[in-house]
Amino acid sequence: MGRMVVAAIVSIWVIPMSILVNRIVPDPYMDEIFHIPQAQQYCRGDFKSWDPMITTPSGLYYLSLAYVASFFPVIRFTNASLSFSESCSTPVLRSTNGALAVICSIMIYEILIHLRPAIGERAATLYTVILAMFPIHWFFTFLYYTDVASLTVVLAMYLACLKQHYWLSALLGGLAIFIRQTNVVWMLFVACIGAINYKSVLNGKDHIQPDHPMTSSGKIDRLADKKRPEVTPNLRHRKMSNSVNTINLSSIKMTVHSSSPDAGMIGEVQDIIAGLWSLKWEFLMSFTPYILVLAAFIAFVIRNGSVVLGAKEAHAVSPHFAQIMYFGLVSAAAMAPMHFSFCQISVLCQLFWKNKLLNLFLGLIALTVGLIAVHFFSVAHPYLLADNRHYPFYMWRKVITAHWSMKYLLVPLYVYSWFSIFSILGKFQKKIWVLIYFLACAAVLIPAPLIEFRYYTIPFYFMILHSQIDDNRSWSLIGILYMAVNIFTMMMFLFRPFTWAHEPGTQRFIW
Repeated sequence: MGRMVVAAIVSIWVIPMSILVNRIVPDPYMDEIFHIPQAQQYCRGDFKSWDPMITTPSGLYYLSLAYVASFFPVIRFTNASLSFSESCSTPVLRSTNGALAVICSIMIYEILIHLRPAIGERAATLYTVILAMFPIHWFFTFLYYTDVASLTVVLAMYLACLKQHYWLSALLGGLAIFIRQTNVVWMLFVACIGAINYKSVLNGKDHIQPDHPMTSSGKIDRLADKKRPEVTPNLRHRKMSNSVNTINLSSIKMTVHSSSPDAGMIGEVQDIIAGLWSLKWEFLMSFTPYILVLAAFIAFVIRNGSVVLGAKEAHAVSPHFAQIMYFGLVSAAAMAPMHFSFCQISVLCQLFWKNKLLNLFLGLIALTVGLIAVHFFSVAHPYLLADNRHYPFYMWRKVITAHWSMKYLLVPLYVYSWFSIFSILGKFQKKIWVLIYFLACAAVLIPAPLIEFRYYTIPFYFMILHSQIDDNRSWSLIGILYMAVNIFTMMMFLFRPFTWAHEPGTQRFIW
């Protein structure tokens, strides 16, 4: 029932906003001038032509073909003279992302319910609706970009892995890569988390959180049954007490991490490796599809000579270490009621005073690394400097480079943001989980030379889905924040167009 309510609520704003955007901005805009003509070529059956300015594979175009084909009988019924290729108009192609946004909200809901069944359908519905309004994701729901499709398929891949459908998860991982190449990193991230959960489920002896689905009585009983010795009828009475003790010990054991919560990351890694090694053949059979998809991707990169398809010079890999810090600040700002509250500041101060010398040392290292990153590895991409239709342009011009000292003065804020993120994630996730997540973010963001908030969407959703925010007041404030940003951005996009002196035509503000 909850997923239907979520889909209905999201549709309530997707449909009218899509109509409004298509009425005011009927022509392809920004990157749509590449994506929409390419998709229309596919609708005409021309799969050989390719725009050299497109950097991502054709996964979105094939999804659009399937989407248009599913509705083509209805389209023909309303207009019998319309051909299939003519059906692939700009509004119809844009509506692909509208449909995917509804599916994406269902994926978010299902993941929340799976990770935290104790929160209930009502709370999960509320949280999902708020997350569906995340401004970057919300805005691109109404344009023909790859971001909504990419996020939807990645979350579907993760959900399949959580439900231990590893072959389906790997298949969805291949589709996610076919939409955007960098999703190979998120496929590896999902595979690593799946490996940790695989060992937990089969061994039944890892850290189980109160809201974890494994704590449901049915699953505990089923795992206990696996460990319960068979008792013949004539021995049942004699071994009853021993069996009960075995069950109780098994249930208790499942609620405690095999290494204590204060154990180091090395202990966690050793425990996971030991557990997986004892299940090596089952593990290999389950996770082979991820290896096959990874091998296919490596073969593609070798043959293509690069990760990107087109415009390789403009998207060459560069060490953009400052990008990971921008992401930390933007994500913390998107969860401002959690990260910039007096309560969170107090928690971080208490954590600092628990081990002052060590934390002071770590803080100084983080500040030093941050200063080096912004000084030597801040990349001013030509696309960023030349286009004032994006938020990053103004962030760069009006904040980061407003004064020569600003990029250095912002470093403590970047460091605080990441420490706060680590603190909240560390309350509910293993240390190894947090490390893998950070490495995945770094692998996706650091090689990207362009500051582009769209790149932050997938890592942000993984972050907030695993932060386990239970404070309804914080969720309400986050929802209000998202609505305010969405209204402002859409008003600027639709009703404040402008023109460039050197380039005639209407220009609009965009994320």
